[in-house]
Amino acid sequence: MSNHETYDVLVEEDVWSPMRDGVRLAADVYHPSREGLAVDEPLPALLERSPYGKGDPDRRHRCRYFASHGYVVVAQDCRGCYGSEGELYFLAQEPNDGYDTVEWIASQPWCNGKVGAFGTSYMAWTQSALATQAPPHLACMFPNMGGWNGHSNTVRHGGAFEMRFMAWAYWHSALNRNAALKREPWVDQALNHTDFRDWLTRLPPRRGQTPLRLAPNYERWLLDIYTHSDYDAFWKQPGFNIEEHLAQHSDVPIFLTGGWYDSYTRATLDAYMALKKAKKGPVRVMMGPWTHGTYTTEQPFSGDISLGPEAALDSFDELHLRWFDRWLKDIENGVEREAPVRIFVMGGGSGRMDREGRLEHGGRWRDEREWPLRRARSTPFYLHSDGSLSTEAPKESESSTTYQYDPSCPVPTIGGNFSSLAYLKPPPLGVAMEDLEYIYGPLRRDNVTPPGGHDQREGPLFYGCQPPYLPLSSRPDVLVFQTPPLERDTEVTGPLSVSLWVSSSAPDTDFTAKLVDVYPPSEDFPEGYALNISDSIVRMRYHRSRERAELLEPGRVYEVTITLYPTSNLFAKGHRIRLDVSSSNFPRFDANPNTGEPLGQHRRVQVAENTVYHDRSQPSHIVLPIVPAGRGARR
Repeated sequence: MSNHETYDVLVEEDVWSPMRDGVRLAADVYHPSREGLAVDEPLPALLERSPYGKGDPDRRHRCRYFASHGYVVVAQDCRGCYGSEGELYFLAQEPNDGYDTVEWIASQPWCNGKVGAFGTSYMAWTQSALATQAPPHLACMFPNMGGWNGHSNTVRHGGAFEMRFMAWAYWHSALNRNAALKREPWVDQALNHTDFRDWLTRLPPRRGQTPLRLAPNYERWLLDIYTHSDYDAFWKQPGFNIEEHLAQHSDVPIFLTGGWYDSYTRATLDAYMALKKAKKGPVRVMMGPWTHGTYTTEQPFSGDISLGPEAALDSFDELHLRWFDRWLKDIENGVEREAPVRIFVMGGGSGRMDREGRLEHGGRWRDEREWPLRRARSTPFYLHSDGSLSTEAPKESESSTTYQYDPSCPVPTIGGNFSSLAYLKPPPLGVAMEDLEYIYGPLRRDNVTPPGGHDQREGPLFYGCQPPYLPLSSRPDVLVFQTPPLERDTEVTGPLSVSLWVSSSAPDTDFTAKLVDVYPPSEDFPEGYALNISDSIVRMRYHRSRERAELLEPGRVYEVTITLYPTSNLFAKGHRIRLDVSSSNFPRFDANPNTGEPLGQHRRVQVAENTVYHDRSQPSHIVLPIVPAGRGARR
């Protein structure tokens, strides 16, 4: 617990802060108080910049918590969101607005000149974006589950597009109570009665032909990120891309947190590695088994799997408070002496079904000194023609497997690393449009398809699935390669990559890879349980370079690397390690039409004959970082 007194809280609402271009942003300021009066001395300040409304109940709870422990807390609406002026352009506006806000806070009489930043998801992006501008008064950060390079992964991904940001444009434009956005009453009416799932059947979106035409700034940025696929100056601007601006990034204490089933898993660890190398920090990272969110960190499950009570943090707010106390108040609480890396190693559970119907996958926390782990052995597991996966390289002189990929019937997404892939339920009957602001937005959102760990079997919860709900492995367009039952527990902890030799009949197509932990049949799961661990994709027009597309020569063999999200999972004795290869994972990623037309602008689709090679000269494989048992593992 923190070693200081607590306070009452006084909230100053709708405080305006000016930006350099004259636009004003609205904030609520939470002051520690005594007997109804704000504490009359300068204090350290905390900032959360959000597009989701400064009046969000969870946000109010967190702000009050920190203020009660002696911080002035500023909750600000991002530009064009809720009470603030201006127009929202996704991420790009946040570096300058963030810098100006930090320096405005530092100039206030209630601030002692030290400003810390916190927040999850978009609110983690806003922290990192402002840090690229190095505001002099930024003193520490706590980004939870945020971005690093939006083109490498999290917005675009291996050349493909993460469909969750199209979903975000639909539901956020509907929930955003910004007066300028909702100037006309029919805008609110139309956006709030739109079901995003319907528009997944009408892709790609075309300018002026969807409900987003009523929110033209949303339509503009969505079509920009959807159609702009080459890695150029657009994707290197600091709002989208922290990595390209590392040299200018603030050198302050940074605590990064993320989850193995989060949409920002790879970004969080990429950020840690880069910041740890380039900055004095200190820089710490904690990776739990969680899906995306602030308080998912206090849950012992991810999707359909239970990780055990140890997986849930007692208090995520208190974890923040210890960091802020050390670097903003100079309280000697020992955080700088703690291990720089803390990971949750998933697996090792009973494999039974718990009372909520989830698989007991289990796991445990472990402290480490570095990431990736030096003791992990990068071990290739090779694909073979009989569907096996082994450390023995293939011996055949010629061996391959061909399947058809039909963009009109993509492989459905069954769990995984994504967030915001949601649709908005219609307003409750009898609620007037002007009263929607009183309904908590997240209560109206529901998953298009659920994230996290799930048995790789189709079902009614997952978008695009149809009865009789068979395993994904039964599809002819999913290639399955798996080991025999493991003779011993095998820990895989670290970065993951798949090297494939492939060809296609199409001028452009995709290849996907998914790592799966296969449980044997049991009383609770008579057909076993195929648990997704990590997945990824590559768009073949970027086989040579992500800077410039180059269409394929049909039939020619290309070597490509698919970078999966890193993980930490114990594949238990008796389980199998499985790799699934296909060409779609929808709606996690957009489905490639195979025609070679400009991305996001196609009018046609065609079926592709795609081939994966697995012979002596073209040994397709996955590289797994195997951690030797008993070799320096730390609890």
